[in-house]
Amino acid sequence: MVKSVVGEENFIDMQPNRSNNYCCGGGGGFLQSGFKEQRLEYGKMKDSQIKDTGADYCIAGCHNCHAQIHELSEHYGGNYPVVHLWTLICLSLGILGPNEREYLGDDLKEVNVFHPETAF
Repeated sequence: MVKSVVGEENFIDMQPNRSNNYCCGGGGGFLQSGFKEQRLEYGKMKDSQIKDTGADYCIAGCHNCHAQIHELSEHYGGNYPVVHLWTLICLSLGILGPNEREYLGDDLKEVNVFHPETAF
């Protein structure tokens, strides 16, 4: 599904992947546990895995992963945008609202946005 949304030529899979992929360290309530330094240290492996892809974006399937990976990107200096899968699906369908683009990079913030002031 991701390949059909972003285009197969734009998809870079992490290694290892699928059932052998690394956990981000934010799930199961750990994101809200109060053990921030431990959580970030645990997530260091995920951050390295993401950086190793060289991809421009990281796609997260759940809110906990999104929040954890976004924080890992800032904490470890990756500065890669992290987007929800649903955001890309809506963007590809042309139904992503202007207020739902917070995590998109500058290259995608204006894709399919209707600007009434420039329409005529």
